[in-house]
Amino acid sequence: MKTMKNDDALEKETVSRVTWRLMPFLIVCYLLAFIDRGNIGMAALQMNHDIGVTPQMFGFASSLFFIAYFFFEVPSNLALQKFGARKWIARIMITWGLISASNALVQGPNTLYVLRFLLGAAEAGFFPGVMLYMTFWIPAAYRGRFVAMFMIAIPMASFIGSPLSALLLQADGVLGLRGWQWLFILEGLPTVAMGIACLWYLTDRPEQATWLTAEQREWLAARMQRERAEKKMVAHVSLWKLFRSKEVIGMALVCSTASAAGSVLGVWQPQLIKSFGLSVMETGLLNSVPYAVAAVLMIWWGRRSDRKNERRWHTVIPLALIAVGMLSTLVTSSLLPTIVLLSFVLIGVYSFKGPFWALSTGWLAPGSAAAGLAGINAVSNLIGGGLMVNVYGWIKASTGSHALALSPIAVLAAMSITVLLVLSAKPRQAAPAVSNKIAA
Repeated sequence: MKTMKNDDALEKETVSRVTWRLMPFLIVCYLLAFIDRGNIGMAALQMNHDIGVTPQMFGFASSLFFIAYFFFEVPSNLALQKFGARKWIARIMITWGLISASNALVQGPNTLYVLRFLLGAAEAGFFPGVMLYMTFWIPAAYRGRFVAMFMIAIPMASFIGSPLSALLLQADGVLGLRGWQWLFILEGLPTVAMGIACLWYLTDRPEQATWLTAEQREWLAARMQRERAEKKMVAHVSLWKLFRSKEVIGMALVCSTASAAGSVLGVWQPQLIKSFGLSVMETGLLNSVPYAVAAVLMIWWGRRSDRKNERRWHTVIPLALIAVGMLSTLVTSSLLPTIVLLSFVLIGVYSFKGPFWALSTGWLAPGSAAAGLAGINAVSNLIGGGLMVNVYGWIKASTGSHALALSPIAVLAAMSITVLLVLSAKPRQAAPAVSNKIAA
């Protein structure tokens, strides 16, 4: 019994130290990623008029970020395995920060298209890279709450970023620049600084962690090695065969609902809220409210999933909340009910993430984790961001209705629930491990 107590104490101390060392830093990095990715939504309140961008053009420009993400995400995650998290995450952040700040130079639709594509290419691999990084450091029993903790950066980015962006828009005319130009510059450069900080702050593997005691390093390395060994390994196959896996394709479709809802609201919600006749500052403040509510509940939901050791229904219920929230916007034309319904949607979007990614990492063999996680995220971003952000713009331009433009996401949510229930009906084998030789 004494040894068991010692083991329990060592586990608790090690996980706690890893948490406080890595999570705050990674959360800030991801916070900056979503501020830089989503600030186009607030910038559009001034920028679209200045550079002559229509709703269809804005939807297409926004979607190019996700299209680039699709093409570059898997190669980026495989590069992280090759070069190590410390160097590769730093590379990602420095390049995307510089490109984000360069949006201040946009002169018209074509330059906006180019820079949004380059931003997606630069940022590609950051999220699945961190998910992969967590599999090196975080035992599986803790992963649901850790993913939820990490992903709190997404709603917090809009909670903090919307009022901040609205404030920066008020700097209109300072040094001859428009407010939206200051927004891109002052929100892009901090990302470059954090990217440089990655080079000395992050550690690639537990065995290299001088900030852990020798006993803690040994325990964590052994624990992670044991968990990798317990996953069923199969013969190495091509990257193409991996993406023919029902699990990878199915989970990518499931993830596309949350991606679509989050991406669409991220770039279009400020315009939706401003359509009620609000000022820019009022829009920025109200836009942050649904994200604040979602940030609190996603942590609770991720912890509940870990405590119950249940992933399936903790993933399905948020998808249902997205569907109900989206459809319900069709029956209201008032500001307050709309904010409440948008809150329901975003609660679903962010509560979904912790249980879903914990479920996904459990289905992927160690050899397929890098490509599999990146592939799931890339395909979901292509459908959710690349397609649905455009669909929203087309429907809004044709009908003038924000509510009608949201309704296709409810259909996607229903499809995702069906696929997830089918895939999780039986015990799953890990997806095939991808051959690094072929994938490279």
